Amino acid sequence: MSVWDDLVGQDAVVEALVGAARSARAVVSGEGDSSGMTHAWLFTGPPGSGRSTAARAFAAALQCTSPDLELGGVPGCGFCEGCHTALLGSHADVEMVRTDVLSIGVKETRELVRSASMSPASGRWQVIVLEDSDRLTEGAANVLLKAIEEPAPRTVWLLCAPSVEDALPTIRSRCRLLVLRQPSVGAVAEVLVRRDGIEPALATFAARAAQGHIDQARRLATDAAARERRAEVLGLPLRVADLGACLAGAQSLVDAAAADAKQVAEEVDTKETEDLRAALGAAAGIGGRMPRGTAGAMKELEDRQKRRATRTQRDSLDRALIDLCSFYRDVLALQFGATGELTCEDLRPAVERVASGSTAEATLRRMEAVLGCRTALERNVAPLLAVEAMTVALRAG
Repeated sequence: MSVWDDLVGQDAVVEALVGAARSARAVVSGEGDSSGMTHAWLFTGPPGSGRSTAARAFAAALQCTSPDLELGGVPGCGFCEGCHTALLGSHADVEMVRTDVLSIGVKETRELVRSASMSPASGRWQVIVLEDSDRLTEGAANVLLKAIEEPAPRTVWLLCAPSVEDALPTIRSRCRLLVLRQPSVGAVAEVLVRRDGIEPALATFAARAAQGHIDQARRLATDAAARERRAEVLGLPLRVADLGACLAGAQSLVDAAAADAKQVAEEVDTKETEDLRAALGAAAGIGGRMPRGTAGAMKELEDRQKRRATRTQRDSLDRALIDLCSFYRDVLALQFGATGELTCEDLRPAVERVASGSTAEATLRRMEAVLGCRTALERNVAPLLAVEAMTVALRAG
């Protein structure tokens, strides 16, 4: 299996990256055409389109050592040591950066720039994959800009962001842009069946409900609790009959997001804490005494875990709001007489009930309320206040 197999419905992007990887090989060998290769790339596309998957695949292809390359094979075989270690994140010349907090600061970016200035150990390329470049603070973006303006000879920056507008104009003007499109429902369902062994009917449901988001589709297909949470979110339009119901519905959405954050914390935080305690030489046993001078490191880890919990909660809320918006989009489609399957086909009776009991104008106002809630959360409005304002607006129509 090649590194390109996970890129669903992105044939044009794969073709461009394969050509660039071949050009990169020509740069290393000093032979052939090197015009297709550049030092900075910007991968954009909607959530779930596979932009970070494309960046990781390209990083692996740049390090590919398959003997078939001498015979004209496609870079990125997926089996050689270069591909394997790059995809696992253990390649000496490939650094994968993905933040699990709200932003990437100046300090972290300066460390990246420092490592990017080093010569590659393999003699090929030093590759930095920044999966969340849209989370760079303004200061961090300026630090990165300097590195992209004056790149090291064998360093490649691979930046990922939801859209071109999420990157500074000065950064995107120095990058080669690749735009990924949303995969079709059929393509995502086929991947779930082929790669994950999901039943075809469940795979189709999950792909449609996730609106082409591959990771979300896999989660819906494999996690019954995730399907239950989605059903609860999409039941909200039928529950906002009075002010009390609006406030209760808002609280349930926020509580569900907090539960997701808590689940992640339980899975990750305890191991991280124990690993750090062991690395710092803590006494054996739970609550064992820490050596002097290590309190700062423990406090830094606790702060990072709190920031991660905040991001996890907001990401979970945002996913719920996207699902809610898709419900009202289906309502609007029925109100305009559209035919065919809905995104929320499994909830068609509820969609039809809301559609028959309101107007298209009211539906548009409700969609605006959902999108306004997303904007408020991005601006750090308290989640409960933002969601309560939304649910009240949904009732008003």
